[in-house]
Amino acid sequence: MSSEPIEYVYMRVADTVEAEIRTGRLPHGARLPNERDMGVQYGVAPGTVRRVVRELRDRGLVVTLPNKGTFVVRPAEGSAG
Repeated sequence: MSSEPIEYVYMRVADTVEAEIRTGRLPHGARLPNERDMGVQYGVAPGTVRRVVRELRDRGLVVTLPNKGTFVVRPAEGSAG
C-alpha cells in the first residue's frame, strides 16, 4: 500500500499550478494552456482540467474570459491556499 496521502487528483494538480503561480513560473497575465494541452501536461482527463481551473478560480488565482482563455491574476497578499 502506498504511503501517499489520499487526495483528489484535481486538488493535486491545482496545488501544483498554484505553486507555479506563486513562484513566478506562471506570471501575472500568463495564459493557461487549453484543456487538452493541460491534460497532457499533467496526465489528467479534460474533465479533471475543468475542475482544476474551477478550483484555481475559487482560490482567486485565475480568471476565465469567454472565447479568450484562462489567465493568471495576482494572488492576494498573504493568502494561503
